[in-house]
Amino acid sequence: MSNVVVSTRVRLARNIKGYPFPCKLTEQGGEKVIAAVKSALKESNSPIAEEFGFIKLSELDELRGISLVEKRAVSPEFISDRRGRALLLSGDETMSIMINEEDHIRLQVIKKGLALEEAYDIADKLDTLLDERLDFAFDEKLGYLTQCPTNLGTGMRASVMLHLPALEKSRAIGRIAGSLSKLGLTIRGAHGEGTEPKGALYQLSNQVTLGISEQAAIENLKNITLQLVSQEEQARERLCTDIGVRDAISRSMGILRSALIISHDEALKLLSNVRLGIEAGLITDVKEEVVDELMTAVEPATLSVSLGKSLTAAQRDEERAKLIRERIGQ
Repeated sequence: MSNVVVSTRVRLARNIKGYPFPCKLTEQGGEKVIAAVKSALKESNSPIAEEFGFIKLSELDELRGISLVEKRAVSPEFISDRRGRALLLSGDETMSIMINEEDHIRLQVIKKGLALEEAYDIADKLDTLLDERLDFAFDEKLGYLTQCPTNLGTGMRASVMLHLPALEKSRAIGRIAGSLSKLGLTIRGAHGEGTEPKGALYQLSNQVTLGISEQAAIENLKNITLQLVSQEEQARERLCTDIGVRDAISRSMGILRSALIISHDEALKLLSNVRLGIEAGLITDVKEEVVDELMTAVEPATLSVSLGKSLTAAQRDEERAKLIRERIGQ
């Protein structure tokens, strides 16, 4: 299953009763919301709370902020305006609580592979812990109240990151996307709405939040994910019999192991080919986890942050190639 499903994310949107939505919050009100959320977590005496650090966005380094977006730990919208916002982030960056994004709270949990139930269970525990001290805005008919009406109800967006090289090469994604929209799901680039898929990575997520329970939404997403996994696996069996595809996989490995400079987009394309080769049994001396880690590590800001310095585009291309050679070179 992990050869198609790269990761799982569950995100919950919540607002605190008695405060205007963030778009109407005064600077003073925003600070009160930040203090309230921080206190609710830190004073809970829960073991999970000890995993979080606190960051005022106004004090967050720009490269570090972009890197967090690249890792999907926060949304692009969240770092676009640093005023009156803060972040609670776990040490491993798999759990985050964005304060004063579109809603007072956007908490999310990321897990490797297909782990919808596990991710939701952690998110639900965090949700309960905060609600006990904050009193979330809730209506008996509408559910959780959110700034955007499309999030009313559960306020939950669950998604899975899929590696779909075979369906992409067969140009089936467009047809699949049309069918998914009728089922209340959407498939997009890895970073969500408005992003183009790179490295054959796609994000499949639920769209319906009103009139459905969290459990039902997760079950629906899981069932559709399993169907997509089956379609991808069948398409791969056909694809990998093609000598041209096997040659592309072999050439990709050769380039990654010897290139002195490599762009971001080229790296993702070649890593995607190598990942397919690993899954098809054509490459046996590189682990899939290494490729998955590299797909994030080669992102521009993340690469710069890991080296502790700002890099020009040319320097990034050189350092990116060096990193890849070190990780998968012979």
